[in-house]
Amino acid sequence: MQRIVLPALVTMLTVSAASAGPIALNPESHSGSTIQVPVSAPLASIFSQPAAVGVAPAPQVRVAQRSSFGGGFLEMLFNPGGQPPTRQYEPAPTYYGAQPDPSARYQSSQQMTHPAVSPEFMKQEVSYVGHEAPGTVVINTRERLLYLVQENGRAIRYGIGVGRPGFTWAGTRQITQKREWPDWTPPPEMLKRRPDLPRHMAGGIDNPLGARAMYLGSTLYRIHGSNEPWTIGTAVSSGCIRMRNEDVVDLYNHVKVGTKVIVI
Repeated sequence: MQRIVLPALVTMLTVSAASAGPIALNPESHSGSTIQVPVSAPLASIFSQPAAVGVAPAPQVRVAQRSSFGGGFLEMLFNPGGQPPTRQYEPAPTYYGAQPDPSARYQSSQQMTHPAVSPEFMKQEVSYVGHEAPGTVVINTRERLLYLVQENGRAIRYGIGVGRPGFTWAGTRQITQKREWPDWTPPPEMLKRRPDLPRHMAGGIDNPLGARAMYLGSTLYRIHGSNEPWTIGTAVSSGCIRMRNEDVVDLYNHVKVGTKVIVI
């Protein structure tokens, strides 16, 4: 009896395997030869459904990196042949350290439509002949230049914008306040001339006072930054001394409350 049943059982298994079609497992996961496992038609149809008529295909989903199916049977089903996927995605960028200065981005966009600052108004170290003590700020409104006196007959020179005709002034003052990204409240005199101006504006890249402001005595005048760097070297203000934002930050870091400021 056993000699009859055993050959019949082997014959049935062979016919069943041939009719279903072999699928090879990952040979690297076995020490012997490739194992053949039958897969029925319903199981195969799960992974190859035809697209419905009139229905848009599902959008591609981006992933940070190519996923791994873990090898073995799942790797064989989703990635036959062991080849890498045809589409690969890199992870989203990661930023380390300080973020870019928003004022720098703003100025870069503005300089695309306005002329660049003349080289003579860029920050530079120059010789200085005078009797003022190191640390003194000397502003020459005719030259549109500001000097920060240094040791040994040297000075740091910055380009500035000055008051337009009728709004120029001269004298000696002291820095009485320092503010970072200051708010702006136009004085009543300015609002009479320009009633369209806002009554108050919070500090930021759109604020006319720019990144820093140094207030001069009890006057309404300031040394401040500007969101219009292309006006450096011109006479357009209401008497304040305006600088490029990067220059006013540099000056701000060099001076202190009580610094002497001479305007000529």
